[in-house]
Amino acid sequence: MNYYILFYDIVSDYVARRQPYREQHLALAQAAAERGELVLGGALADPVDGAILIFRGESEQVAKAFAEADPYVQQGLVTQWRVRNWTAVAGCSLVSPPA
Repeated sequence: MNYYILFYDIVSDYVARRQPYREQHLALAQAAAERGELVLGGALADPVDGAILIFRGESEQVAKAFAEADPYVQQGLVTQWRVRNWTAVAGCSLVSPPA
C-alpha cells in the first residue's frame, strides 16, 4: 500500500466561495475515508492558500479520482492540483513500514 499527497492550489477568496460546495466536498471526503483511501485532509491555514489531502492506495489514481470528482475542482475553487507519491516511514496510520 502506498501513500499519495494531493496538493490543491486555491483561489484567493476560497473561504468565501467554498460554502455552496462544502457539504458535497465533505461528503466526498468522508466516503473516501470510510473506504480507507483518505487518511487526512484539510486546508492550509494562516493564510488559507492551499490544501493537502493524504491518500492510501495501490496507485495515485485514488487521489486523482478524488480531485476529478471534487466540486471544489469542478467549480474552479482549485486553480491547480497535483499528486505526489509519498514515502511515509513513521506514524500511527502507517499500514506497513517501507523495506
